[in-house]
Amino acid sequence: MFLKTQYARITTEFNLPPMTTTIKKGSLVRVVQDNLTDSLEAKASDIRFPDYLFQSKGEVVDIKEEYALLKFYVPTPNVWLRLDQLEIAD
Repeated sequence: MFLKTQYARITTEFNLPPMTTTIKKGSLVRVVQDNLTDSLEAKASDIRFPDYLFQSKGEVVDIKEEYALLKFYVPTPNVWLRLDQLEIAD
């Protein structure tokens, strides 16, 4: 019950689309390139994102507020991205 309430609060507080409430720990997700390239996070770092970020699936390792920690199955560090920059992988 706590998680359901927390998801509802996060969705309302950050104006996230309802789809993001289905993302949870262990979910396989893809990064939405359009949402990431124009974001504040992209402007704060190198805008040349590696191909694996958009072409492969990442696993959600942790969720804090409106961010998810992703682990990709390539030898790279984990990365925090906003939930609205992710979609559930097929």
